[in-house]
Amino acid sequence: MAKDIYNNDVYKSFYERLVPLLNSPNIREVDLNWLEPRVKKFAQKTEYGSHVWRSVQSSRLAAKTVYLGSERVRLPKLLPYQEKVVKNAPDELEKVLKWMTTLPFIKLTRQMGDNPDFNPTCTLYLSVGDFRNARLAYQWGNLLDEPSGRPGPNITMIHIPEEHQSRQQILTMPEFNLNICLGSDYLGENKKGFLRQAMWLADEHGMLGLHAGSKVVEARDAQSNELKRHGVILFGMTATGKSTWSCHQLEMDPKRGEMTYASQDDICFLRDDGAAFGSEHNFYVKTDVRKSDQEAMHYALTHKSALLENIMVDADGKVDFLDESLCGNGRAVVRMDKLFIERDGKLISIAADSINLPSLDKNDALWFAFITRRNTIMPFAQKLTPEQGVLAYLFGESTLSFAANPEKAGDSVRIVGTDDFIIGSRGQKVNRFHDIIMKLVNKYPGQVNFRLYNTGGMGEIIEETEEGGKMTKHMLRKAERVPLDLMAAIQRGDLRGTNKWERGILGTESIVEADGRPMEEWDVHKLYNKEQINYYIRDLIQGRRAFLEEISKEGLRPEIIASAERSFRAMGDTTKSATAAAPMQQMAMPSGGPVTATEPRVVVQREEPVRRPRKPGVWRWR
Repeated sequence: MAKDIYNNDVYKSFYERLVPLLNSPNIREVDLNWLEPRVKKFAQKTEYGSHVWRSVQSSRLAAKTVYLGSERVRLPKLLPYQEKVVKNAPDELEKVLKWMTTLPFIKLTRQMGDNPDFNPTCTLYLSVGDFRNARLAYQWGNLLDEPSGRPGPNITMIHIPEEHQSRQQILTMPEFNLNICLGSDYLGENKKGFLRQAMWLADEHGMLGLHAGSKVVEARDAQSNELKRHGVILFGMTATGKSTWSCHQLEMDPKRGEMTYASQDDICFLRDDGAAFGSEHNFYVKTDVRKSDQEAMHYALTHKSALLENIMVDADGKVDFLDESLCGNGRAVVRMDKLFIERDGKLISIAADSINLPSLDKNDALWFAFITRRNTIMPFAQKLTPEQGVLAYLFGESTLSFAANPEKAGDSVRIVGTDDFIIGSRGQKVNRFHDIIMKLVNKYPGQVNFRLYNTGGMGEIIEETEEGGKMTKHMLRKAERVPLDLMAAIQRGDLRGTNKWERGILGTESIVEADGRPMEEWDVHKLYNKEQINYYIRDLIQGRRAFLEEISKEGLRPEIIASAERSFRAMGDTTKSATAAAPMQQMAMPSGGPVTATEPRVVVQREEPVRRPRKPGVWRWR
């Protein structure tokens, strides 16, 4: 069905007719100096001297985004609205051609990256029929650098916020390096439109685009007492802590030479020598920040250079970053060179000398850290083998929280590489990650490390009951969230080599001591009984198995499927084949009541009758 609604001839014709229109007289080429005074007229000034704007749309239109082109770039499945967008795309593209010669546009060109090989030149064509939208070009432009002539492909984005909201859509045309945003005034569409295309192009150039932050850490090795330099790549879905831990100092000891330097907080391009080219020169961050938790980010957000959007600012310009009553997705463009920490009464920058991580031969170690956020039996840290690291990239797990979405609280979310911007086969992305990892491990034995960090909690119990014909969820026991200082100790101990591990219930090495801090209170056996633990393990295996079967259809290699099978057996599963196994029809709960595999339930131990329960839920190159 999906194949029939695409029309590659139409897309090619559209692009061929579009190119000459990009020089129409209604398009004005601008730079940041021209934009700055004009867009700040529409901003509110804060107590810090910074500026804040507001948008009608305050999040990306992920469910209204489609990829137009050959089979190799299309989404594997379309939602009903997406199917409608694809069917109507020819008519919409004709309107775009008309608008390109009639509406007033500004054109801004910037460059992504700062390396010898891959620096996409990014050109934004933004409709400014409502000139307040010019802020989108200014804010986005501050994320990137001036064009330099360094080698790199060209990427084009057309952004027309004036399209009616009933026809909101993102039309991505990867094979033409083109992205079109219609009916939204959200800055994230500009940022991710270019980055999504850059990741696709990085893959086409033999690298691997990663939805991950990066940092350089200098840590004192516990065995040799030598100061060693580590490159760290942090994967994570939005709101799991990627930006937090890219900038956090981990309570290292600067008097002993220890320090963390932030390189990237979002997207980088991995090479098979262990280098990770950075993409953006500044950060686009969430603003729900406490100084005590994210000191460097707080200093950047309170500097006059911060470009803020959708945050709470009162009539006197006073900012409250934690008040999300107007919008739960406050954002800001902050400068990397304003990421400060205070030490001995002085402000010290934590920005790395480069947005790139150097190749592994220039570092002592490279770490791939996968951040998840779960609330039941997942330990706060797992030490992974290279094989298990590839699986962590494949499964890309997290869960929905009770606070964010009570109706789906505890439900698992799985996204390959925790990257919901993948163009083309997800299986091929995993294959490429596997190849790069195994090459690095073989070339640099003992220098490549893998961790899975849970920035959520442990011990949660959610129950679902039927009330008035509707299933309602209740929080019976809230998860004990990992303390921030404990997570800092875990990561610090990894880099120093002081953590202790034991074989855990998930077939991996689980942390039992973090940089000298015992963790007995987080023993899963103190939080759940054996039957409950077994249930959660079965639920985890079942979810991973179903996801594996889905990704296997996209070219996932047999050896990776076999690796997943070994991981299931290590967790106690006895099913022989992930791709051939029939789905479990029932999963018995410790209470004895069967439930369907698609709607698993958690155990609730109580003396009163048990109600129907619910599932658990910048560095210079030298």
